[in-house]
Amino acid sequence: QVQLVESGGGLVQAGGSLRLSCAASGGTFSTYAMGWFRQSPGKEREFVALIGWNGISTYYADSVKGRFTISRDNAKNTVYLQMNSLIPEDTAVYYCNRVVRRQSVYEGLDNWGQGTQVTVSS
Repeated sequence: QVQLVESGGGLVQAGGSLRLSCAASGGTFSTYAMGWFRQSPGKEREFVALIGWNGISTYYADSVKGRFTISRDNAKNTVYLQMNSLIPEDTAVYYCNRVVRRQSVYEGLDNWGQGTQVTVSS
């Protein structure tokens, strides 16, 4: 199991930007795809973005495509999410995880961290 610690969330006005970070420890990081997920109150956790093990391939949910950018630094065991042009619908707790694909659904492989709260005001 990898331990995951997310940070960088906060309160921002619509149209603003935030950069989230996720530090991984205690397991293999550099050979796995990493992803970001989010959960809003009353909703299930949903996939946001993933990046391949070597940082070349990326994939985004339609709702964030063109606004969010995922990146990683394998030397630091860290994955990032740059969020631009934020909208109130982006308000959620954001989580990172090693990503696996099960029956066409992206899921987290490890226990979830505490996440980081992102709140976008209108």
